[in-house]
Amino acid sequence: MSKNKPENRLDKIYTRSGDAGKTSLAQGKRIYKSDNHIKALGDIDELNCVIGVLIASYATQDSLNSIFTGIQNTLFDIGGELAMNDEQYPSLEQHFIDQLEQHIDQFNLQLTPLKEFILPGGHISAAQCHLARAVCRRAERQLIELTIDGDKFSQSKKYLNRLSDFLFVAARILNKQNNYPEPHWQASTKPN
Repeated sequence: MSKNKPENRLDKIYTRSGDAGKTSLAQGKRIYKSDNHIKALGDIDELNCVIGVLIASYATQDSLNSIFTGIQNTLFDIGGELAMNDEQYPSLEQHFIDQLEQHIDQFNLQLTPLKEFILPGGHISAAQCHLARAVCRRAERQLIELTIDGDKFSQSKKYLNRLSDFLFVAARILNKQNNYPEPHWQASTKPN
């Protein structure tokens, strides 16, 4: 390869190596695509995609854009940790979790206290944010399923837990920014 030409990460998009239902982790170990490890990677990827749709769903270029883009990069870091599946691979650093907590606290100061349960909805961006929250919860559950007998990926599990809280608060902020009232839950049946 020429010294002037950068090496491509993905020379070929299809390899046919997964046609029989198996795929490889980053270090070459072959496992079934139905394995909990691949399910966890898939949920992280889906969450990242949903956040991409969320970013595309609103036009404002405010601090939320940079926060969501940072989250997407952190989700790639988590995917890398999962793909490497190596105790020597660095865990997600605590400051990423701390950042989410700081954002939650800052945004909560701008919101009225909740007195009712709210429904996912309002502005399209808020609805997308609630969808991201639900996918995040599934990704967290899948990561817990993968590591039920150990502390592996513990920082990533904490991050996903905090991220779902952040996405809930961010959905409320997006409704407020777009002057949409938050839809409140109305019980379908009254208790006797």
